[in-house]
Amino acid sequence: MMECVGKEHQLERLRAIMHRLRAPGGCPWDAEQTHESLIPNLIEEAYETVDTIRRGDREHLKEELGDLLLQVVFHSELAEEDGVFDMDEVARGISEKLIRRHPHVFGQSDAEGSEAVLKQWDEIKRAEKGDEDEVYLHGVGKGLPALMRAAKLQKKASKVGFDWPDEEGVFEKVSEEIVEIADALENGSDEDVAEEIGDLMFSVVNLARVRKLDPEVLMAAANAKFEKRFAAMEHALKERGQGLEEASLDEMEAEWQAAKAR
Repeated sequence: MMECVGKEHQLERLRAIMHRLRAPGGCPWDAEQTHESLIPNLIEEAYETVDTIRRGDREHLKEELGDLLLQVVFHSELAEEDGVFDMDEVARGISEKLIRRHPHVFGQSDAEGSEAVLKQWDEIKRAEKGDEDEVYLHGVGKGLPALMRAAKLQKKASKVGFDWPDEEGVFEKVSEEIVEIADALENGSDEDVAEEIGDLMFSVVNLARVRKLDPEVLMAAANAKFEKRFAAMEHALKERGQGLEEASLDEMEAEWQAAKAR
């Protein structure tokens, strides 16, 4: 199976390779791994896949999806060794979930439009998990980075009408939080300042959401812009025979503004 080149058998081939790597006489590193030790790899591969999508790098997307798929296969192999489940059960589980949560396609539901479909999905999900008696935001976005979870919490709350009537109110809230930070900086403790900064960040995420913008994408773009301008500033200083350590703040700021203008 490991030498199979037939297109229709490549998933089985990947599983066979993973099994061999974990078997006696296989790879020492692979043999030492656990679900817990692989967490950083799983997160890293997911983010690298996201990065290729955001950059429109279709050439490398296939490779990154393969790296991400390997993590699923690896965890499934570990679970199979423990007698808990295997890759086939993982695939069966998601297939059955998709059918259950799409009754408008595979059943008798008449949900029409994306909004109705998402509402139906949430209702089915809460029923499946026995969450009808839990608080409404129970489990929303658990495990997500804080920025992404903030947007998910806000979006879920908006579905029951807990939302600003327009973006003007959200912007006023952002302005209000800035004032509260200024007050905390002048009169509050470090804990007060930290809390107010968190409130401001949450409000900015809300502003992005009501504008139908993904805050994670916006933050990634801001990071890329900062990195690009910093590199331009560094290059300009280098052309003048200066390193970052030798340049003064005023000199760095001047080159930063020049890079920004360009």
